Amino acid sequence: MTLRRKLLLVALCTLVLPLAGWLYVRQMESLLRDGQAQALSASARALARTLAVLDTDLPPARGGWYVQDTSVPITVDGYGDDWATMTPWSQPLPGNAKLMLAREGDWLYLFIDVRTARRTRPDVFDNAARRADHVTLLLGRGVEQRRYLIASDAPGAVTAVSIDEAAGNLPGQLQAQWQEDGSGYRVELRIPASIVLDRLGLGVYSAAAGGDPVAQETRPLIGFSPSTSAELGRLAPPEVRVRLLAPGAWLLAQHGKLGVADLPPAQRPGWFASLVYASLLSRRLDPAAEWAEDVPRVDLPEVRQALGGEPAVAWRAGQSRGSVVLSAAMPVEVEGSVRAVVVLEQANRNVPLLANRALLGLFIISFLALLVAGGVLLAFATRLTLRLRRLRDAAELAQQNDGRLDGRFPLTDASDELGDLARSFDQLLQVVGGYTDYLRTLASKLSHELNTPLAIVKSSLDNLEQASLPPEAGPYLARARDGVARLGTLVRAMSEASRMERAIAAAEAEEVDLAAVVGGCAAAYRGLAGDRTVECVLPDGPLRMHAAPELLAQALDKLFDNALSFTPLGGWLRVSLREVPDGAEIELANQGPPLPEAMHGRLFDSLVSLRDKATPGDAPHLGLGLYVVRLVAERHGGTASAHNLADGSGVAFVLHVRPMTRHRL
Repeated sequence: MTLRRKLLLVALCTLVLPLAGWLYVRQMESLLRDGQAQALSASARALARTLAVLDTDLPPARGGWYVQDTSVPITVDGYGDDWATMTPWSQPLPGNAKLMLAREGDWLYLFIDVRTARRTRPDVFDNAARRADHVTLLLGRGVEQRRYLIASDAPGAVTAVSIDEAAGNLPGQLQAQWQEDGSGYRVELRIPASIVLDRLGLGVYSAAAGGDPVAQETRPLIGFSPSTSAELGRLAPPEVRVRLLAPGAWLLAQHGKLGVADLPPAQRPGWFASLVYASLLSRRLDPAAEWAEDVPRVDLPEVRQALGGEPAVAWRAGQSRGSVVLSAAMPVEVEGSVRAVVVLEQANRNVPLLANRALLGLFIISFLALLVAGGVLLAFATRLTLRLRRLRDAAELAQQNDGRLDGRFPLTDASDELGDLARSFDQLLQVVGGYTDYLRTLASKLSHELNTPLAIVKSSLDNLEQASLPPEAGPYLARARDGVARLGTLVRAMSEASRMERAIAAAEAEEVDLAAVVGGCAAAYRGLAGDRTVECVLPDGPLRMHAAPELLAQALDKLFDNALSFTPLGGWLRVSLREVPDGAEIELANQGPPLPEAMHGRLFDSLVSLRDKATPGDAPHLGLGLYVVRLVAERHGGTASAHNLADGSGVAFVLHVRPMTRHRL
């Protein structure tokens, strides 16, 4: 992974900033909601205490029978079609039955639905009616009360017969309708509202289940009170919907509507803002409940908790987009018992709007900060990469140029760590360059210094030959002369190498055909190769280049001389020329042993040789031939290299040359 990519990854650490901001905005939203919840709970608590002190008409702690108000006319026929809208709020009765009460106009309607698979059907006037399936009804008003027996041996109209003595103005009989189906029966009747009942008792007896035939459950009648609603309106805080609920969560009174102020179209939150608030900022919101409308029973979790004596608050999504509803339920306690529950509900858009705006501002600032930080780090990484590449290029150039640079090492004036590294490299290259220059001039220095002592030794040997020496000294004298001859050869070779370096540096270029130069050299080598085969591979046409032909021929001579010494008798040599995009490549391959891996990079250095020690009488090898080839290649702006052939049959030496610089006249 590049340095720039690594620093870009480091720049991603700035994402911690929006994360921290998001947590802060989320905490702010929680604090805002907690503050609103505490304020609404305080209002609900004050209202609950006021209702308890004012001795408001509250139901008993055990609840009562709830009477629903309906504007739909009800026909007493024993069928439940007229009760369809009120069925979800039916009230359970013992014996797998349920009850619905409704008030419409001057009548109080009762609908009793009993589910039983086995029935015993007596007539209401039969003496055995109390041991068969029947319904007992109790009407009470003040101290007056009267019980009625409802039974039938067939569907249709039925009379509810009183089983008690007459009590005031309570009727002696009631007309009802009895209908049956395969799963049970239904009883429907109506009572004049003018009686003004304050309690009602009901009992359902099934002969199949047994039990007490006169058992019944008596409760007071409760319902929605407009007067209590008006009183709540005077006590409740503004812009809040308040509900008073009886035990069982039945609605006793209500004032106010849930709604939020309409905003201009430009400020209305869209679906995306609502989604952001619900998914990123808000704590869990209960779904928008159907209880948001006016219903007779508000059975919500916070209401059930308040009925248990514990205050509760809840947040749920509002009906309008981008709004939330806060609900606070507070028990109304009288003499230690919960008589009712006050529920205050408030809808607003302030919390979502503030949170969304804060989050949007945070995201914009974080995005800009991320862009700036990423841009700065990218620019820094780019500059750092460029500086490191300059160091790398300078090091590679010094490596190719024997540790020497044309000028100072880059970045040595920098004051940072890269400057320290560049100065260390510069000092190292100065030492290496000085050592290289010493090695370059070592041959000429040695040849100059050895000439004088070598001449002294040679003249001394000449004088010894003129003197009378014992016969046994002859071999020693011959060996001394042979050593002097070899030393002379070495000195002449080193002097020749120094002269050749100067000649190569001073060589002039001309426009030549490389194909003709290489082809002529190859033709000359065939006479020197003996029984070895010399092949020549040339391009189809001439290959023109501005070069020094005598240097190229000299380099080919050195390569041929080196290859010939390693090619076995009967082997082959191949000279080839090919054009490349930036110049030409001259290759001389030969059959023979492969190059050692450790010598690939040192083969063209001065005084390096792979030949075995010379035997007595052979000319010494100083390893200067391939060094000359390298100098010729560098004089032409190219390189010299060697590699083993892919099939392992031998070695190839490649001279890569480019056109030499043309000098303007």
